[in-house]
Amino acid sequence: MLEMLFPKSADNNYLGYKFVFYAFIPFLLLMTWRSVIHMSFEEFGLHDIANVKVLTGTPDPMPLIYAFFSAWGLVQLIFCAFAWIVIIKYKSLTPLIILAFLVEWSVRVLNSSPIVNDSIYSDGITPGMVYAPYMTLFLFILFVFSLIKRN
Repeated sequence: MLEMLFPKSADNNYLGYKFVFYAFIPFLLLMTWRSVIHMSFEEFGLHDIANVKVLTGTPDPMPLIYAFFSAWGLVQLIFCAFAWIVIIKYKSLTPLIILAFLVEWSVRVLNSSPIVNDSIYSDGITPGMVYAPYMTLFLFILFVFSLIKRN
């Protein structure tokens, strides 16, 4: 299994179950779309989707918050770009990229901050917090099956 996670050569020969590969693609499409929203439509993503309230003050804090939110979206998009490179060119690294996403989503479950749910800052729970347990389970299943060589 360790050889499946860290192959000797990164090539286009994925040895795990095919359903893992094909189930990961819609997930990656969703993550790419999420990244574009966070990066390019930061006000819409922050207020309408993530339910974060508009903060007021002098100076106005929102431009800085939008800048950080957009930068976070860019980092997510770069992460997705590497995942797409794996899917297209280096399929043997599929278990490793699934593990990277599994770590990201697991941290959301394990490190849910009370600030996220504080009514002072938020009108509701973000989709990322709501769906984190399900995504973590989904990615865990994909990860386990990606480590098993198909016959």
